[in-house]
Amino acid sequence: MRVAPIVQLTTEQEGLLSKTAKSSSVSVRFAQRAKIVLLAAHGMQDIEIAEHVGTTRQRSARWRDRFLRLGIEGLKKDAARPGRRKKFSAQKVTSIVRKTLEEKPADATHWSTRTMAEAAGVSERTVRRIWKSHGLKPHLSRTFKLANDKQFVEKLEDIVGLYLTPPEHALVLSCDEKSQIQALDRTQPGLPLKKGRAGTMTHDYKRNGTTTLFAALNTLDGTVIGTHMSRHRHQEWLKFLKLIDAQTPQEKELHLIVDNYATHKHPKVKSWLARHPRFHLHFTPTSASWLNMVERFFRDLTEKRLRRGVFKSVPELTAAISNYIHKHNADPKPFVWTASATDILEKVRRGRAKLDMLQTV
Repeated sequence: MRVAPIVQLTTEQEGLLSKTAKSSSVSVRFAQRAKIVLLAAHGMQDIEIAEHVGTTRQRSARWRDRFLRLGIEGLKKDAARPGRRKKFSAQKVTSIVRKTLEEKPADATHWSTRTMAEAAGVSERTVRRIWKSHGLKPHLSRTFKLANDKQFVEKLEDIVGLYLTPPEHALVLSCDEKSQIQALDRTQPGLPLKKGRAGTMTHDYKRNGTTTLFAALNTLDGTVIGTHMSRHRHQEWLKFLKLIDAQTPQEKELHLIVDNYATHKHPKVKSWLARHPRFHLHFTPTSASWLNMVERFFRDLTEKRLRRGVFKSVPELTAAISNYIHKHNADPKPFVWTASATDILEKVRRGRAKLDMLQTV
């Protein structure tokens, strides 16, 4: 007959275990384990302890041995378990990751969990787990464009410098046109949002005309000067410049950040600017509209007011946009530019290096 190891307790250990066994503030498991050790210290065998405590002989023996090895601390937590054995080798995981990154299915542009599972001979859940652990999302893609402007560095440093360290006694205005904004009406009324059901909107629509929004975002306080025009030629741009001139303090120098649209460089525009020396234009590099901070305002306008709006006429559309600008200017929140020119140039450098590598393959 197997004789259990003898348990001997110090006075301090016995007092602590007795308190634990009677306590209602510790876990039930911890209290039961304390009782097992106390009974073992009084000379009871494991099978007797099991009957007394209401557990199994194996469990009584386990916690007796754990106490002898680790003391009271060993009673507080369960031992780590090995868990289920992995079904697939590291080579299989590596193969799935490599196939995801370097190959494409024969009939598609990217892998899905189903097609990869079929190709690799595993379950969809396994593919999903491997992709998640390696940060792979084949179903997503992002657009990009590296500017090829020969003066990219100079223009970038100029504009970022205006954002991060604007000149004194001057206003920095980020300006652009949001053209061809359509007044879209739906062919049928949609159903409103209700509990358990999203709002509905027909996929088809009726076009009721377009407008162009001219906007100048004050990068310091976030306010916007805006107006609507039917077209966006140099004539309309000149009208907008005159509006900016009228609505800004005359003693302030004005630094306008604009893109390379031809109307911004029209001879008549240049002539007007020569007569108004407080205006200074700073052009973004080609294919770098993301440098123009007013694009953030246009994005918010589209998301919050236009995308799901219903407009039966152009005046209704322009009124909605004007109201949005009015609400925005009542409590403006400036967009904060944080990226330095050095950080941006480093990202561009890495992007060009990657493109060059892909083109040589």
